[in-house]
Amino acid sequence: MKHILRASTLALTLATSGFVAAHASVPLPVAQQASGIPTLAPVLKKITPAVVGISIKSRGPDSNAQQRRPRDAKPAAVDQQARAAGSGVITDARQGLVITNNHVIEHAEEITVRLADGRELAGKLVAGDPDTDIAVIKIPAENLTAIPIGDSDQIEVGDFVLAIGNPFQIGQTVTSGIVSGLNRTNVGIEQYEDFIQTDAALYPGHSGGALVNLGGDLIGINTAFMGASNSNPGIGFAIPINMVRAVVDHMLETGDVRRGKLGITFDDPTPALVREFKLTTTPTAPIITKVDPGSPADLAGLKAGDVVTDLAGTPVRGTSQLRSRLGLLWVGDAAELTVMRNGKPTVIRATITDPQRARAK
Repeated sequence: MKHILRASTLALTLATSGFVAAHASVPLPVAQQASGIPTLAPVLKKITPAVVGISIKSRGPDSNAQQRRPRDAKPAAVDQQARAAGSGVITDARQGLVITNNHVIEHAEEITVRLADGRELAGKLVAGDPDTDIAVIKIPAENLTAIPIGDSDQIEVGDFVLAIGNPFQIGQTVTSGIVSGLNRTNVGIEQYEDFIQTDAALYPGHSGGALVNLGGDLIGINTAFMGASNSNPGIGFAIPINMVRAVVDHMLETGDVRRGKLGITFDDPTPALVREFKLTTTPTAPIITKVDPGSPADLAGLKAGDVVTDLAGTPVRGTSQLRSRLGLLWVGDAAELTVMRNGKPTVIRATITDPQRARAK
């Protein structure tokens, strides 16, 4: 069983989006002017004011359980168990919006946000989504700095990155590494996963903090790490910022998460499924094994045995990826799928409906 720990304790968008425009990336520093020694300090001076520490007072005595500490970790003292800590990122200075992980604040009765300049402000939960582990909180919008937003679809394995957060409540900390993997969908900690994997060290308290490229643009929200030991920082996982934006924009627009229903069951191809649906070749994409009667999928004409090769113009690699991408479709959205049926590609468009209304006839 995987031992995974929470790392907790683009253009101008609509005004409600909770993100500021990344008009220009912070210039990549080549060398310190005075000494000629290479440094990242100029980038960090511009973006670290946008990364905050978050502490909560929770409703129960087990708030630190959300940090998923190693099994051999010493139990927390009683006065610590009423508190938990993590990090957050200011994405809209005008509105005072801070993005963090849902598991950082999900049990909070009180939220305190500590800015890089030492100010402590009361935070208010705007909305949270446990299925993607994304939450938005609001703080007084006074002299705040927002971080520039990047495009996580443009990053590649091998890109250098920086992780910024508030580990162990000791203060803002920066670690560095590279992007060591993309589209990780089998980590097993969220309902919908599409993680950026990095070897930049993450520790308890980094959850909700920033993963940035060397241009200073936010490309992910740090969430969890695994394989860490006293001599090895392990590997970390961050939610891509494009996924974060989709969820946050929806939450700010609706005040909640209204995830829709397509009405299909699907699985990775196996020899048994290939035989069952009489497919002439073994596909690499997911096979629809069931279509709910009366569902949007049924009304649009999807059938059991269809092989889903593409969703919204992007190839589908497997069931985990398809599940995560369907999880970003909201009530009223149109899902355009390309399926292979009888050896021929077919494009089918279905409108996502409220799960309560998409019942079998």
